[in-house]
Amino acid sequence: MLCQNCGKNIATTFIKKTVNGETKQWHLCTECAKGQGFKPLFSSAGFDLGDFWGNLFAEPTTRTIADAVRCEGCGHSFKEIAESGRAGCPSCYTSFYDRLLPSIQRIHGKTGHTGKVPSGAGEKLKKEKEIDRLRKELSECIAAQKYEQCAKLRDRISELEKEENDREK
Repeated sequence: MLCQNCGKNIATTFIKKTVNGETKQWHLCTECAKGQGFKPLFSSAGFDLGDFWGNLFAEPTTRTIADAVRCEGCGHSFKEIAESGRAGCPSCYTSFYDRLLPSIQRIHGKTGHTGKVPSGAGEKLKKEKEIDRLRKELSECIAAQKYEQCAKLRDRISELEKEENDREK
């Protein structure tokens, strides 16, 4: 997104003001924000939030691929996402999946949802999660050479997969 003031640089400062119930928003580049008297929030502490997000999304320095790929949805390049710390649209996650995945892993510690299963998701999703859990447990049992437990887990996985296949038919 370009600066609303100069229209040349990428907007890095987002200001939202509500006065008497009327909300106004500005998207400004660093220079225009400074010119209007807005200072970076953490500048006095010697900490630049833009650098922080840029470093989290930064690619390894060994990568020298030209940044020619752009998102189909919003037109942002990966470099622009790395500089702003924000994906432009949901399509960015698909377009830059392989490049965003390490950053998401660093930020969140995981790359998949591990929370509760929504009640409306149905039995299928619950069974898929149960099968995944059992497979992980089976791998651990194999490593520990607990073969009787492995057989039980294998049978339970087969049973759940059979129920799922019968339900789909």
